[in-house]
Amino acid sequence: MTYLFYPGCSMDASALEYKTSMLAVFKTLGAEVQELKDWTCCGASVAPVMSDLLGLALPARNLALAEQNGERELLVGCSACYTNFLRVAQAAANPATLARINQALEVENVTYHGRIRARHMLEVLATDYGKDAIAALVKRPLKGLKIAPYYGCQTVRPYASYDDGQHPTSMVGLIEALGATVQHHLHEATCCGTALLTTKPHVGFEIVAQILNAASSADCIAAVCPMCHLNLDSYQDKASMVLGKPVKVPVLFLPQLIGLAFGLPQSDLMLQREVVPVDSVLAKLPA
Repeated sequence: MTYLFYPGCSMDASALEYKTSMLAVFKTLGAEVQELKDWTCCGASVAPVMSDLLGLALPARNLALAEQNGERELLVGCSACYTNFLRVAQAAANPATLARINQALEVENVTYHGRIRARHMLEVLATDYGKDAIAALVKRPLKGLKIAPYYGCQTVRPYASYDDGQHPTSMVGLIEALGATVQHHLHEATCCGTALLTTKPHVGFEIVAQILNAASSADCIAAVCPMCHLNLDSYQDKASMVLGKPVKVPVLFLPQLIGLAFGLPQSDLMLQREVVPVDSVLAKLPA
């Protein structure tokens, strides 16, 4: 299969390990992934707050570039980018809104037609490949490892249709295919606090603490969003202060875990980039 890929800002910077492991996993699956040329920031969660039109035009520019390639689908790894793309597609169903968007895009000499659909990496792994295809490539089963899935809020809602927005299960089959045990918890689809950790940190730390506490019986957490990973991985000291007890749970991106099971080299997985060391995870795996 061939996919046109939009990395977004995070996957080229703070979440570089997400991008490299994802590309390595797709290559192992036999997929061809081509990065969208001349892509720019989608505006994430900030642009719509500043201007509704800006919040639509920024993602629409990237979708318009993808349409120029003749593509019908765009692979996305960042859940915020994914949500923005789906939001603009829904808004563009209104002809008047689509006209406003394209008027703003005139300076870029591109036109958005609303013909391309964004697909999250998790959806592609779960539906285009699935449990059996993943299991067939496992060389180093993650047997004995308890993995807590964490979807966050934007990966499965408000626009996603491939999974249940309140009780998602798309990660379950993939984790089981690796030979690991799924450690369910009550905060699998709750918000990680996103930018609250910079605007209202006391609220953000409380949210992160609740998630980490719920998943603390797992050996690690599997994330599929750069912001979720950043918040859960980087603020465990603060969460420990909120909880009044130490919490230390390694947080890995789902493709990193798949890559471990596939036996991919460390250079593809970049496990050294995690704030909370993954040594405890690796120690449970066969050599």
